[in-house]
Amino acid sequence: MNNQFRREDVHFYSSGTKCSAWLYLPDGNKKCPVIVMAHGLGGVREMRLDAYAERFAVAGYACFLFDYRNFGASEGNKRQWINVKQQLADWNSAIDFIKKDDRVDGSKILLFGSSFSGGHVITLSSKRKDILATISQCPYTNTLASMRTLSPVSFLKAFPFVIADLLSCLTGYHPVMLKLVDEREKAAIMAVPDYKAHLELIPENSNFVNKAPARTLLEFVKYSPGRYTKDIESPIYYAVCLKDTLVPAEATIKCAKRSKKATIKEYNCGHFDIYLGDYFEKAIADYIDFFDKKIK
Repeated sequence: MNNQFRREDVHFYSSGTKCSAWLYLPDGNKKCPVIVMAHGLGGVREMRLDAYAERFAVAGYACFLFDYRNFGASEGNKRQWINVKQQLADWNSAIDFIKKDDRVDGSKILLFGSSFSGGHVITLSSKRKDILATISQCPYTNTLASMRTLSPVSFLKAFPFVIADLLSCLTGYHPVMLKLVDEREKAAIMAVPDYKAHLELIPENSNFVNKAPARTLLEFVKYSPGRYTKDIESPIYYAVCLKDTLVPAEATIKCAKRSKKATIKEYNCGHFDIYLGDYFEKAIADYIDFFDKKIK
C-alpha cells in the first residue's frame, strides 16, 4: 500500500441494502475534505476509479468510493439492475454516512462522478446544499443527444430484448439481459466503435459483469440530468471529451454553460480514454487543482 495513504473496507446501508465502499485516508491525523465517488453505467469501483481515488488521497483528500447496490461487492438481490432512483438514493446514503465519520471533515463534501454517475452528481449538486464542489467527468446529460449516438441497427436488435424484459416483470425479477458494451450495430446498451477501450478498464478478477436488464434503456428516456445544471449553486467542473461517442460534447457543453459557477475543460479524447494514460494524467492534475482552489 502507498505509504502516503491507507485504504479501508467500509460498509453502509442504503434502503436496507448493505453497500460496500473503500475509504481512502491520507496519512496523518488531520481531518480532510472527503470526495464521494461512484462509477458510471454498470461499472464497479475497481474499473479505474480507484486510480483517481489514490491520486486524490496522495493530494490530501479522503475518498469514499462505493459500489451501487446490486453491483460489484455490494449486496442486493436484483443483480445488475440499473435504476436511477435507487442509485441516487445510494449516493445520498453514502454522503450522509461519510459525513458522520470523525476522521474526515464532514463540512467539506466533494463529489466526483463519471459518465452516468457524472449525470448523478449534477442532479445531486442541484438538490443538496451541503456540497462544496463537484467534478462531472464526461457526463451523461441529455437523453436525445445520447440516443442519437445509438446505431439504428443496434436499436432494432435491442428492442425485442426490452419488450421481453418488460414482460418478465409480470412474474417477478427474471430479467432478460443485454450486453452493457459491445461493438457498433450489436445488441447492446452501449454499442460504440470504441467499445474495446471500455474493456481495457476492467482488471483481472474484477466483479464487473458485462450485462444489464434490457429495461435499462428506458432509464435514459426518463432521465436527463442536464435539466438541473441551471440550479447548481456550488462550483462544478465539467470534463468534456471532444471525441465522445456516448455523450456528445456539444450537448454537454450546452448544458454545462447553464451552471452559474461552471468550469468547463475540453479534452481531445474519447469517452473511455480519459481513464488511462496521458489523458488521465492531465485530467487528474486539473481535478486536484480545481478542488484545491475550492476548499480554501
